[in-house]
Order: sequence, then C-alpha cells, then structure tokens
Amino acid sequence: MCQSMKSYDLGFISDDQIRKHVLDTVQKYRFSIGLKEFNKNIIDPIKLTFDAKVYDKSLKDIIENEVLRQIDKSNNNHIGYFHQNIFKYLGKGWIVPSSGYDIINEDKKIFVEMKNKHNTMNSSSSQKTYMRMQNILLQDKNATCMLVEIISKKSQNTVWNIKLDGKTVSNERIRRVSIDQFYTLVTGDAFAFKKLCEQLPVILSDVIGSKKGISNTVFEELLDLSPDLIKSLYLLSFQKYEGFDDFKM
Repeated sequence: MCQSMKSYDLGFISDDQIRKHVLDTVQKYRFSIGLKEFNKNIIDPIKLTFDAKVYDKSLKDIIENEVLRQIDKSNNNHIGYFHQNIFKYLGKGWIVPSSGYDIINEDKKIFVEMKNKHNTMNSSSSQKTYMRMQNILLQDKNATCMLVEIISKKSQNTVWNIKLDGKTVSNERIRRVSIDQFYTLVTGDAFAFKKLCEQLPVILSDVIGSKKGISNTVFEELLDLSPDLIKSLYLLSFQKYEGFDDFKM
C-alpha cells in the first residue's frame, strides 16, 4: 500500500474496513488471459471475420477487443461483490448471507435482492423474483422485500408494480429502491453513496499502490498454431470438422 493514505471521512464505515473491502475486490480482478481461457466458450471466427471486414479493423485489433470484452465480463461479477459485500461492514443487523437473498436484516425483517442495472432482468426473471418476495410476505406479514438497483432510472424508494398473469400487482412491502436510497436507509446519511463515489478513486490509489497490467498470451499461442492469425482462429474452433485438416486462407 502507498504511504499517502488519508482519512476518507465516510462516517458509515471505517477507513480500514473500506480499504480492506476495496482491496478484496481488486484482488478478485482478472489480470491474465491465455488461449485456453479465451476459447473457454468457443469463439466464433466467422463473427470475428465479419467484424474485422465490416469495421475495417485488423484481426489483431478485433481479437484484442474480444479479449477485453471477456475480461470485462468477468470483472463485472467482482463489482457485484463490491456492491453487495460492503454492507457486511455496516453493522446494525445487516448481513450478507452465503446463499438466498443478497442482503438481509433479520431485526428489521428486510430482504434484499440486488441488481446492477434496472434493465438486467427480463420479464420472466422479474416475475420469478417478485413471486419469491411474495412468498416471504406470506411467511411474515411484517417483512419488507426490496429490489435494489445500482444503476436505476432515478433515485427512488417506491412500490414495485409488476404484471403477473396479465394483471398489474403491487404490495407496499415489496419495493424497488435505487442504491443511493438504500444507503440512506442503511446508514441514515442521505449522501452516503455520493461520499463513497467521491472517495473511491482515492481509496483505489491507496490500496493498489502501483498499476497492474493485463498479461495477454492469446496472440502468441494463436501464432503457435499457425503463423497465419486468421487460419489459427478457424482451426481453433473447426479443426475437427471435415476438410479443416487442409484448411487454406
């Protein structure tokens, strides 16, 4: 860690706790990728060929974009870890269980499902989540369930209206809440989330110390298959197909 660390004055979480949590998140980040990981879900060389030709890009640039896309997809999950697990440090009965709901406060009887974006769930998954929350209310009429969205359309803490079997249903105790409003509920500070966002670049600088790059061996490993990059891509996915043992570009 850098020696220039200072107080972040967040109020709802200590400096040591937020540094630890940010560092835990950073250490989950992906810093390397090889051909095996790159092709884990089987790349589509035909799409990459289209992309290169249509956008007038080199195949190397297109592959680099795909590498970054895969790394970004992996890291998105770790940002979810950051948003969810910070609440285990905030006390007052808030816990992050190992399974089930993302965040729970048993004393306040609040059950939270957290989503990164307001448009993450399709209609089917929204209905499934809502019915799961309805089941909680059937077990305890004093419980409150919340769908907390990190990136919401607006700042809100409102009743969640949803269509089930063609009918719009709602319940005062099933709510749709933006992350800033959830921080307000948990901490009592209306600007808690804003303060965290303001200090996050500073905290990251403190815990990272020196910048880390991405180790990318995809190109080297592709060229080991064939000195022709595009041929290597096709052989990677189609080498067991008829005629590809004599594939020419």
